Amino acid sequence: MRATWKPHTKHGDLTGRADLPDSVFAYPKKRKEPMTDASHVRNAIARFDQVTGVTAAERELAFANIQKAAKHYKVDMTESKAEDLGTRPSTGRTVADRKKSAKKAAATRKRKATGGAKTAATRKKPTRKRSG
Repeated sequence: MRATWKPHTKHGDLTGRADLPDSVFAYPKKRKEPMTDASHVRNAIARFDQVTGVTAAERELAFANIQKAAKHYKVDMTESKAEDLGTRPSTGRTVADRKKSAKKAAATRKRKATGGAKTAATRKKPTRKRSG
């Protein structure tokens, strides 16, 4: 697959993601995984198998784009094919597990925002070993 990635050379004020051309993304049609410097290229490599909603052809194109960007920014990339980075997102959890975790996290944020942290009276006290 032929890579479509091109380096982004606009300098000056910070550019927003919307200002970036499609050619700087690993997945240009979806505008996912921008690669504007070495750090972003390493991030695209690390998250390659986490991207959802893309076809196998888009994944192959993304791999070619990542390879080209890695070469440009001198990022060491030992993988030689897309399968080396993974082919499908690994969620590891069911939808019910994610909803349960999200509900718990929301409750924690709400408690912390209202100052409802545990007090000394309700906090579990550590047990000490007695020597003897």
